[in-house]
Amino acid sequence: MSTAASPFPGERVSSYDVTGRRDSDYYAVFADIPAADRAAWDRAKSYTDEVAPQMADAWDRAEYPLDAARRMGEMDLVVDGIQHPALTHLSPLAAGLVNMEISRGDGSLGTILAVQGGLALRTLALFGSPAQQDRWLTALADGSVLGSFALTEPDHGSDSVSLETVARRDGDAWVIRGTKKWIGNGASGGITFVWARVDDADTAAHGAVRCFLVEQDTPGYTGSVIRGKASLRAIHQAHIVLDDVRVPLDAVLPGTMSFKDASTVLYATRSGVAWSALGHATACYEAALAYAMQRVQFGKPLAKFQMVQERLTHMLEDLTAMQLYCRRMADLETSGELRPTQASLAKFHNTRAARRIAATARDLLGGNGILLENGVMQHMADIEAIHTYEGTESVQALLLGRDITGMSAFA
Repeated sequence: MSTAASPFPGERVSSYDVTGRRDSDYYAVFADIPAADRAAWDRAKSYTDEVAPQMADAWDRAEYPLDAARRMGEMDLVVDGIQHPALTHLSPLAAGLVNMEISRGDGSLGTILAVQGGLALRTLALFGSPAQQDRWLTALADGSVLGSFALTEPDHGSDSVSLETVARRDGDAWVIRGTKKWIGNGASGGITFVWARVDDADTAAHGAVRCFLVEQDTPGYTGSVIRGKASLRAIHQAHIVLDDVRVPLDAVLPGTMSFKDASTVLYATRSGVAWSALGHATACYEAALAYAMQRVQFGKPLAKFQMVQERLTHMLEDLTAMQLYCRRMADLETSGELRPTQASLAKFHNTRAARRIAATARDLLGGNGILLENGVMQHMADIEAIHTYEGTESVQALLLGRDITGMSAFA
């Protein structure tokens, strides 16, 4: 860290990091990370700096730059801490820092990472057959093929365990029928991991939830981009119709036997949402602080006003708590002690805190807060999406409440 000279005589200015950004790690939560983890973090910084102008324009136009998604894979950034001999291993801390930094740069990029790495690649690495992995694992990891995870349905979001998509045996094939919604990369021309309920009364698997690898050019598969989004505009989510999609028997992922397997993937990505929220919040805090230092009103910078300093302090309070949640969560995951509900608490806290920070930052910037060029409004909109996905605030609260009390309040 270096210390910058104060633009106001006699006043101290806090330190800057190597990129010139004002230091937002007030408790030095990430000051002692290992060199390998920092190298991954630095690679994520380089990536976001490279694609930032392209993503800002794409968000404004609601376009999905597939080359930016593939570039993330080329820079080996989508492995998300997944342990597999064919993948570069990132520690939980490194994976979190990569997630944080990419989301700090752009929320759509953060969702690309969550979908391509956290959901699709993780599903294949955990549950795919050797043949499936040989064909698709490297292609997903390097971004040459885009992957999606199709669980959510139009009528089943929080209660996705009640999914209605059905896969039935028909001779030497599975025939899949149903609909999915909000599926990132679902219309990208790649592959989709479709979760469906087995309809095969002649076997013990009847009624079980399993996952099927479906190439998106398979007849009967239609992925339509959902339009009119006011959040995460630079990645396309799809409405998928599966109209008697016929796939071979070996399209089923053999490691999937029940809905618990889908939950295993979701639990792992829930911690990623907490890190992503931290990235968004960091960007908002830094934008507000920079603006307060530079904007002059009534003959003095905003930073000299008591109300502004108080708001910045409230933001830093939330931000520091978010950092501590994430660092402790990474430590627990590294030791193999992280429980799903602990990830839920981090997601619950961090998305709520990110909303507060974004709202305060937007207000502090005044009318300029709604301009996309200042970043805050875009992050504020994108936070609304991550606040909901991978389990809404209410669902997280019920999961935690059940763990605390030992009694379920789910219907």
